[in-house]
Amino acid sequence: MAKEIKSIPTIPFKLSEYTRILKLTRKPSREEFTMIAKVSGAGILVIGLIGFIIYFFLTEIPKLI
Repeated sequence: MAKEIKSIPTIPFKLSEYTRILKLTRKPSREEFTMIAKVSGAGILVIGLIGFIIYFFLTEIPKLI
């Protein structure tokens, strides 16, 4: 009943995986980049708005009650 020890991948093996992935990537077009920037910005704004609403309810509403 010896435990099987999983071998840890060696560093050169990991580097070859990363290199393979980098070879598959490409530079986005201006149109793609603009769309990604808009979606990311909208997401940041939505998350910030949700955080502000939660902050408002937890700090200001108890003062009114």
